[in-house]
Amino acid sequence: MQIDTSRRTFLGAAASVAGLAALGTKPASAVIEPEPWGIKLGIATYSLRSFDRPTAIEMLKKLHVKYVSIKDLHLKIGAPAAETKAGRAEFDAAGLVVTSGGNVDMTKGTSVETLRPQFEYAKAAGLPMMVCAPTKENIKFVEALVKEYDIRIAIHNHGPEDKHFPTPQSVLDVVRTLDKRCGLCMDIGHSARTGIDVVKTLAGAKDRLFDMHVKDLTDFTSRDSQVDIGDGKLPFVAIFKELKKQGYTGCVNMEYEINAKDPMMGMQRSLSYMRGILAALAAA
Repeated sequence: MQIDTSRRTFLGAAASVAGLAALGTKPASAVIEPEPWGIKLGIATYSLRSFDRPTAIEMLKKLHVKYVSIKDLHLKIGAPAAETKAGRAEFDAAGLVVTSGGNVDMTKGTSVETLRPQFEYAKAAGLPMMVCAPTKENIKFVEALVKEYDIRIAIHNHGPEDKHFPTPQSVLDVVRTLDKRCGLCMDIGHSARTGIDVVKTLAGAKDRLFDMHVKDLTDFTSRDSQVDIGDGKLPFVAIFKELKKQGYTGCVNMEYEINAKDPMMGMQRSLSYMRGILAALAAA
């Protein structure tokens, strides 16, 4: 069955229900499915970087998301462990499921001990996984800490500007030689800017695909062309079909990097588009 990918197709029931939630209006009799078609849609809280933790949590509740990846702006690295634990408890109290934290910078680590603070932070925050940015030179130290703390890592690729891990394949080439708890967080926007086929790359990642950051672009040569998901060129129908095919159990975390001071409408439009696609696929 051919799935129409136009935004108009997907902004019916999903948009009306979710849109009311975004505006603070409680729908009378509707529930937003947290895992439409078995896909976990979440938010990377970097999307809410202009807001403090309590405000960001209230915004997440209005977006009706269940899964979150916490940026250190909302749970500060280097804070006392008790403070970190208390901050994490605020997410739990809001009914949010914390699946990871990051992106955590590890580029300056030169030994196990210089990288230990990041893992102590993850331990205090109760993070099952860190989305992170190590280097090829220090990755064996990172692996040693993964084994010691039993905390998974998902290396984030950052596109052509990233001298360490620009593409998903550059991550996969390294993590496949490491402990099974080391994998990839594929950022589809940054990936597209490297000229790769995003769907084929997802298919090749398989069991080392631990996490995803999603966004949309109108121009795959420009990082400044980000738009609301559905207004750009990323092939979300094909992406979701591939994730379903391989039985992906990680999160699809929206990382909304535009309209930082007023992101809610764009974030809701983006979520509604993805929810609409997944509802259409489920019904096909």
